[in-house]
Amino acid sequence: MAVTSLYLVFLLAVSLVLVQANTDANDAQALQVLYGALNNPSQLTGWKMSGGDPCGESWKGVKCDGSAVVSLDISGLGVSGTMGYLLANLASLKTLDLSNNNIHDDIPFSLPPNLTSLNLAHNNLSGSLPYSIVNMLSLSYLNVSSNSVSQPIADVFSNHTALATIDLSNNNFSGDIPASFSALSNLSTLEVQNNQLTGSLDILVPLPLDNLNVANNHFTGWVPQELKSLPNFIYDGNSFDNGPAPPPPPGTPPPAKRRHKSSGGTSQSPESPNSQASHGKKKSSHIGTIIGVAFGVVFLLLFGILLALLFCKRKRRTKNDGGRMSVRGVSNGSEKVNSEMQEQRVTSTAAVADLKPPPAESLLVEKMHGKNGSVRRVKSPITATSYTVAALQTATNSFSQENIVGEGSLGRVYRAEFSNSKVLAIKKIDNSALSLQEEDNFLEAVSNMSRLRHPNIVSLVGYCTEHGQRLLVYEYIGSGSLHDMLHFSDDGSKRLTWNARVRVSLGTARALEYLHEVCLPSVVHRNFKSANILLDEEFNPHLSDCGLAALNPNTERQVSTQMVGSFGYSAPEFALSGIYTTKSDVYSFGVVMLELLTGRKPLDSSRPRSEQSLVRWATPQLHDIDSLAKMVDPALNGMYPAKSLSRFADIIALCVQPEPEFRPPMSEVVQALVRLVQRAGVAKRRSSDETGFGFRTPDHESIDMSF
Repeated sequence: MAVTSLYLVFLLAVSLVLVQANTDANDAQALQVLYGALNNPSQLTGWKMSGGDPCGESWKGVKCDGSAVVSLDISGLGVSGTMGYLLANLASLKTLDLSNNNIHDDIPFSLPPNLTSLNLAHNNLSGSLPYSIVNMLSLSYLNVSSNSVSQPIADVFSNHTALATIDLSNNNFSGDIPASFSALSNLSTLEVQNNQLTGSLDILVPLPLDNLNVANNHFTGWVPQELKSLPNFIYDGNSFDNGPAPPPPPGTPPPAKRRHKSSGGTSQSPESPNSQASHGKKKSSHIGTIIGVAFGVVFLLLFGILLALLFCKRKRRTKNDGGRMSVRGVSNGSEKVNSEMQEQRVTSTAAVADLKPPPAESLLVEKMHGKNGSVRRVKSPITATSYTVAALQTATNSFSQENIVGEGSLGRVYRAEFSNSKVLAIKKIDNSALSLQEEDNFLEAVSNMSRLRHPNIVSLVGYCTEHGQRLLVYEYIGSGSLHDMLHFSDDGSKRLTWNARVRVSLGTARALEYLHEVCLPSVVHRNFKSANILLDEEFNPHLSDCGLAALNPNTERQVSTQMVGSFGYSAPEFALSGIYTTKSDVYSFGVVMLELLTGRKPLDSSRPRSEQSLVRWATPQLHDIDSLAKMVDPALNGMYPAKSLSRFADIIALCVQPEPEFRPPMSEVVQALVRLVQRAGVAKRRSSDETGFGFRTPDHESIDMSF
């Protein structure tokens, strides 16, 4: 009996140890997804794609505190692949070091929120600096050097007082140093050499820097004298002006002094011994003057308070009569607006905090009176280039018919070739399509659109407001739209293999995820359709017309019928009530996925009545594998993987649900498509077929891909 009792105690002790060793489920799942995204490298000993216990089994590079993963360091292992999509699940992670590997693709915008150290240096990462860095308030070390990261540096550092080291060197960053750098009160090392950065270095003057390297960029102006006194400062390879800097204009406040770190970690401006001695000598001589000034100030304050009391007494009656109604109206309106914004706000399931800075942030405007009434001027600088009408006329051959490449509700789109052989697209907005109020908002809309930065979104590079014209200048995507390739091209559908269709879906899903869940406030596209998805030579999608909803006329019910409903992309709630939210975009995205699956138009009056509406015809068949196989675009010739097709259909079914609250946010759609692609990648490594898919044909079952 005693032996039995001891045995039971032993089993209980072992079980308690095992329970304590179990890794948090979210942490384990995030590492499993990362392992799959990194192509299951053998260097990651102990790792598993499913199951396993990272903390209890001592996975290589993983350190835990109890059941929480607190450090992940797999630097220098030569692993390849991508970073996956669930890193934000690692809520307790403090250190993430993936440096010195061959990891590629974009940096995920959702990263672990509580990092103190992030090192992604020496990989093949691209895209832009993720906006989720705004949530990493404990971050003290940031290194993404020696990658291919591009676009302007995200302006996300306003609250990062802990950051001591930033290394963004050897990338393709462009634009000016962001304004939020001025808040980095403990930054001692900044390395941005070998990029394409522009502007001046003045914003860095107040920072407590010890090491600064800005070599080989496109900085201009004069090198501030304060920076030249830094212990380590390298600035060659720029376009700085020679000679002393010109004196500031009269009335300009003196330049900010550099902050220095004290032993307590705070910032201060120390005085030299001479200045301290001088200060002591002058102190006593100024006491009399200070006392006199103090009495004068007190007298003026008392007199001012007396005047204020008299004024308030006189205004109180008027305020009591009419003010209550005004305040009540403003309060109710504010509550209504806040309620609507809350309803439209979509929160990413992968994000830990809602606070995400926008690339299209709200701008302050001021009214300037001109000949044609008031015109709003954007106080924040517009990052897009201002073009003249003459330059655009020359580039488009006076907007000739031969250069028209598209037409929408706001006007025509022209191909423009400039003298330097650069080709861009010009949207010439019909002024009759804009009301006076919308004309006033044009520059604000341009400023917001120019800040949308994503590889799957067509970039706004310029604008023109000369002579009353309203023109937008975009990057040119030359292979046409998805709509034309699916429905009007003789060989377009045939060239769109299953791989290409999945890639188009994932790219456009990422674009919508960026608009809905990274931008704050959320940007609702309102006109999502295959005609607004442009394809490049490699069939990568680029979503156009992002942010144009601000310029669309009558942006509620009439837009639903004129722009969306007539093409069959309209969500039910939009057609019925004129209400359009991010979930309405999700519905339209599901319709585009149906187009990719079936090769059919959303509305086709040439088909039998029961098949004219693509959604109504297809939705009941999406979960029937036999019916689904008959729906597939004939141009694919049966060349698709059955399991991938079924999962593709499952995502469509979620997106086109009639109730908007049941549709998933775009972050979940992206995750589902990423899993589909990753499973296809597993199949590619297991199959000898170069496409990586087991093909389903009318006469053969698909190969079991085991994913």
